[in-house]
Amino acid sequence: MKIKLLCTAMALGALVAGPAMSAGPTAEMLAYTCAGCHGTDGSSVGPSSPSIAGLDAAYFTDNMMAYKKGERTSTIMMRIAKGYSDEQIDQMAKFFAAQKVMTSAQKFDAGKAAKGKALHEEYCEKCHEDGGRNPEGSGPLAGQWMPYLHEAMNEFLTDGRMQPKKMKKKVEAMIKKDGDGAIDDLVNYYGSQR
Repeated sequence: MKIKLLCTAMALGALVAGPAMSAGPTAEMLAYTCAGCHGTDGSSVGPSSPSIAGLDAAYFTDNMMAYKKGERTSTIMMRIAKGYSDEQIDQMAKFFAAQKVMTSAQKFDAGKAAKGKALHEEYCEKCHEDGGRNPEGSGPLAGQWMPYLHEAMNEFLTDGRMQPKKMKKKVEAMIKKDGDGAIDDLVNYYGSQR
């Protein structure tokens, strides 16, 4: 009798859970798979991974699709992105866009940060508005981990990551006028912000 009741309960449980489970994982469930590198709800706690909370949804999707298609290289992200369907990437993009980024304090050089602020205003503010805080159309720069920003800029400068034409022109003009140290100044400025 107990076995019959147990089997009946299991069958009813499967009937009730079946339709809900077939809908697939929620956006929040998908986002949990990113927490190890990008932090809970997309706010990174490690210096080599960017925060993706508050990221423009179209920017997130474009980057994930570039990883998925092999158009943007990364040891880990190229493999991870291939595991998601286009619909799941869209779900995650909307989820992360709705999250508030939580930044961590980091050590920076105040002199370089002051120079970086002036460089940002001259070369970067038009696209990376509000001191690099506005994520529309690009990733937020303010408050990102400095090692990540250095790595990202190195990828742009060595053609490991495609720069938009405007960015390439501005970065080249900045380095020509202000030298290679300009990148480090910018990184210190963005890293100084909370």
